[in-house]
Amino acid sequence: MSIERRSFEGRLALAKELAINVANHINSAIEANGIAAIAVSGGSTPARFFAALGKHKDVDWSKVIVTLVDERWVSETSDRSNAMLVNERMLQGPAAIARFLPLYTGGQTPDDAAIERTNALLGDLPRPFAAVILGMGGDGHTASFFPGGNTLSKALSAAGPALAIEAPGAGEPRVTLTLPYLLDTDALYLHIEGEEKAQVLETALGEGPVEQMPIRAVLRAGKPVTVYWAP
Repeated sequence: MSIERRSFEGRLALAKELAINVANHINSAIEANGIAAIAVSGGSTPARFFAALGKHKDVDWSKVIVTLVDERWVSETSDRSNAMLVNERMLQGPAAIARFLPLYTGGQTPDDAAIERTNALLGDLPRPFAAVILGMGGDGHTASFFPGGNTLSKALSAAGPALAIEAPGAGEPRVTLTLPYLLDTDALYLHIEGEEKAQVLETALGEGPVEQMPIRAVLRAGKPVTVYWAP
């Protein structure tokens, strides 16, 4: 494992520091390639980070594409939508001119036709990502790699870009970027907060099957991961 851990006294300090580093990766990608793409996670944890990143005036946001590492198969008007969180918290102010690439593409379920639409959109993304920012659930899932997921094995091995997945702990059907696709990035971060998540990470770093705690697939992939944590 190649893991660097960074701990912060407060969550706001974490958010600001993570935003600075991601903005630097974005700027480096733009300088090298003329464009940059990042993939971010949903949930409640990244809200402060989103707000901090979106305020960076030193980023040429017109050359940035933002997408999600995973999404619930719900409309962007749903309060369960990760897209809504990104649009409301990050893509404001200077970042309002960035391009957002959604994973939800309509329809009742993420059937084959829907996933084909999503993957067609993802075909426009420049690679590698400038940065990928993952989260982690209390059950050891990351992205939508849930224990018991019906396509978990494929999600951890397929080239990608995205596929549908359903799991007992996932709630709605979901769409997720695959692990190999997420690992194709200049910088990989794991953003977690709270003592419970710290303990989950310690357990995940120990021995045990990936299927039980899918975050282990990321931690064991050999790709350098920087963990950002605050209590």
